[in-house]
Amino acid sequence: MEKNAQIATGQATFNEELRYCLYARKSSESDERQAMSIDSQIKEMSDLARREGIRITKVLHESYSAKQSGQRPVFLQLLAEIRSGEVNSVLTWAPDRLSRNAGDLGSLVDLIDDKKLVKIRTYSQSFTNTPSEKFMLIILCSQAKLENDNKGESVKRGI
Repeated sequence: MEKNAQIATGQATFNEELRYCLYARKSSESDERQAMSIDSQIKEMSDLARREGIRITKVLHESYSAKQSGQRPVFLQLLAEIRSGEVNSVLTWAPDRLSRNAGDLGSLVDLIDDKKLVKIRTYSQSFTNTPSEKFMLIILCSQAKLENDNKGESVKRGI
């Protein structure tokens, strides 16, 4: 059961309750081209939260491409709520739901480094403020960026 996380602050360590925002996103593409709809993401992650005792305090979702940084209004709201301390953890289907660009990824990693974002939990893994988990988050989101860039090149070649 996941209720608390230990956070190092200088010399002391204390427990802080994890306040999760469930964030679901699909690109603005048509539903038949999406791997998983927003409703499916919310259902699967809500089921996972019940099984693992994760407390969801808010659900945010949007249909917006994550190709360019700083363009998604709901994602920007999520970042603001993490900065303000309203939520301190994110539950999402996969890392690429959060970021497919370097700018948004940098914002997430900065929030982790600043100890404002305690945990990102996806369907298959977790990311916290450890070097290896941040590195894996960066790799997975960078892979999503590479996929976007490669699609762009393929489209240019096709034209």
